[in-house]
Amino acid sequence: MADKNVRLPVTGMTCANCAANIERVLKKLPGVKEADVNFASEEASVTMDSDEVRVRDLIDTIEKSGYGVAKTRVELPVTGMTCANCAANIERALNRKVPGVVGASVNFATEHASVEYIPSLTNMDEIIRAVEKAGYGAIRPQDQEIEDAEAEARRMEIQGQTRKFVVGVVFAAPLFVLSMGRDFGLLGAWSHAAWVSWFFWVLATPVQFYTGWDYYTGGWKSLRNGSANMDVLVAMGSSVAYFYSLALLIYPPLGEHVYFETSAVIITLIKLGKMLEARTKGRTGGAIRKLMGLRPKTATVLREGRETKLPIERIQVGDRIVVRPGESLPVDGVVRDGASSVDESMLTGEPLPVDKGPGDEVTGGTINQQGRVVFEAMRVGKDTALARIIQMVRDAQGSKAPIQALADRVAAVFVPGVIGIAFLTFAIWWAAGGAFVPAMIRLVAVLVIACPCALGLATPTAIMAGMGKGAERGILFKSSEALETAARLDTIVLDKTGTLTRGEPAVVAVEAAEGMTGEEVLRLAAAAERGSEHPLGRAVVREAEEHGMDLSEPESFQSSTGAGVHARIEGRDVRVGRPGWVQEQGVDLGPLEPRIRTLQEQGRTVMVLAADGKVAGLVAVADTLKPEAHRAVEELHALGLRVAMLTGDNEQTARAIAREAGIDEVASEVRPEDKSSTVRSFQEQGRKVGMVGDGINDAPALAQADVGLAIGTGTDVAIETGDVILASGDVSGVPRTLKLSRSTMRTIRQNLFWAFFYNVALIPVAAGVLNLFEFLPFFLRQLHPILAALAMAVSSITVVSNSLRLYRAKVG
Repeated sequence: MADKNVRLPVTGMTCANCAANIERVLKKLPGVKEADVNFASEEASVTMDSDEVRVRDLIDTIEKSGYGVAKTRVELPVTGMTCANCAANIERALNRKVPGVVGASVNFATEHASVEYIPSLTNMDEIIRAVEKAGYGAIRPQDQEIEDAEAEARRMEIQGQTRKFVVGVVFAAPLFVLSMGRDFGLLGAWSHAAWVSWFFWVLATPVQFYTGWDYYTGGWKSLRNGSANMDVLVAMGSSVAYFYSLALLIYPPLGEHVYFETSAVIITLIKLGKMLEARTKGRTGGAIRKLMGLRPKTATVLREGRETKLPIERIQVGDRIVVRPGESLPVDGVVRDGASSVDESMLTGEPLPVDKGPGDEVTGGTINQQGRVVFEAMRVGKDTALARIIQMVRDAQGSKAPIQALADRVAAVFVPGVIGIAFLTFAIWWAAGGAFVPAMIRLVAVLVIACPCALGLATPTAIMAGMGKGAERGILFKSSEALETAARLDTIVLDKTGTLTRGEPAVVAVEAAEGMTGEEVLRLAAAAERGSEHPLGRAVVREAEEHGMDLSEPESFQSSTGAGVHARIEGRDVRVGRPGWVQEQGVDLGPLEPRIRTLQEQGRTVMVLAADGKVAGLVAVADTLKPEAHRAVEELHALGLRVAMLTGDNEQTARAIAREAGIDEVASEVRPEDKSSTVRSFQEQGRKVGMVGDGINDAPALAQADVGLAIGTGTDVAIETGDVILASGDVSGVPRTLKLSRSTMRTIRQNLFWAFFYNVALIPVAAGVLNLFEFLPFFLRQLHPILAALAMAVSSITVVSNSLRLYRAKVG
């Protein structure tokens, strides 16, 4: 059994019920384990057993349900064929071996392969490799720009909506003006002639069956799949007004007043809403498009000493790539020649450029700012950091947050419920007033004012915008559930080493005994430690080198493991090590003893320097806090969270670090294997815990926490285990994450409130409840269907626009 996840760009959905229909039919397929369809991102995410079901089966099922999948087609010249069987072999290789190929046909006579595929699942490189693996050759189209089929499909959809709206305006506007003019007696006696009503029918019909045809087809698809969506409501509401008016024309004794302008304006206004909604909704996916736009289309590759421009798809691991100032790096690699500063803000969210030289790693999509560099490609195609980030953001945006479950349950019964309310309204008012037309007007108003779209868009648009904002700031959520849970955290647990601190010892104090200077102490200690491999010794050497000191070579060197070193420097007998070990060598620590105790109480590791049998000074070393750590803890406190620290250090050292950082609780002397149980103990106190770490030994604790936040510069294991990745490697990303998640959840709650409030408040108004209050003006008591259609159009746009405000949210 081979489980895999595929994402299909779906076209033709008009509301959340369409997404539910597709989910339902996909889940019926044998081999489909899970199916989630996101109406806002217009994608289907399917987990399936590839041994039981193929991508082609998924596409066929979606298309049979009345929807579409965005695909593209390419003509590929093929070489090496000798007979018709060769063509059949290539077809078989493409159709069976390349996931994402929907259909391939190969013409032996013209030596061309026509391949239809889904760009989000495969690319030209994989198609050509499949042909070559089958034993033939394929020539990459040079003059043909293969567009992003998904973007093209969305663009065509918006163009179609716009065209139909324009047609609606051209016919509905004069119809509305003439009809209102006749009703208010502004046009004279001629406007009441029979031919005028027929002229209204001529104007209304293109709107009803061209501009409004989508609602008939969409409604039919929905009903055929056993449910009802927004299209059913619009088709029913407009049809009642249109066909009632047509019946009056055919059989005048039924009445004189036609309502063609009502049906036409309803359809045109709702089409306006759908058009604006599609345009606005597209902006919620702007983060993905921005990330995709970071990767250049071509790269300058060194081949046989010459610079050659190649499409980025043809770059191979091991290629040497030249990048000049101002150019984007095409793939991930290691600098081999040259030096520069690189803008990595797309990856980390940090604006300051990073210096790069030979041996340093560089990431595709970052921007070379200064010098010419040559780097060796190490990861290409889908393996680059940028490609993985794009895929992660796609997957997360397409996932469903738990808070969406309520809206989904309501949406499932919403349209049938509204239809029931509409007919009940019609029956009550017809029975109570005895007049057909007022009852019909209220029926139409109820049908067209109800808006399941606002409910369906409330959560996913906010999730997409919030995660897009996060991606721009170096915060990568792996799922919507992680984003939602992060907003409810009340405790943050920080691993000390590498998260709060730099993860390597550094010199924090140098003090000299009488007759010595601090500079002499550091120089002698560093010279003695030059031969040591101990991290504390290397920290002393590094400090001296940073001060530009010339260090003498030891004339002799001896190391006592875990205690210290003994060396002869410039003719002097020098010892550097633990205070106790130096004392054991017969050296009196004298006046330095109180200072040693003070430093040790502060969590510092103290090394004593003795020269020619006398104490010369001391060097204190510690794993220092990252510059941003204290501010990050302050921000977490400002958000109302308790902050705890996990460390394997002794309690004295741990409490010293905690005091410096302003941390509330400390769990010290915690072994790596016990970190997850410590997190569990916090959870057993009823807390919602976020764990922040970067090492392999943090992985179990990250998995145990309600939300695991992995520092992105850490190990791949920690990153794989975490629910949120902080790509900057900066602990200040933690309060940013919480602010963003809280802003997103606040926006979702606002969206759901307005979506529910809109429907709960306005459906009764459309049904005529206010008519019971006779003191109100008539226009308030009788909600006209045209105003109902306008309100419906506005509701969805309001929800999406509110979600887009997240891009302007301040998260630090």
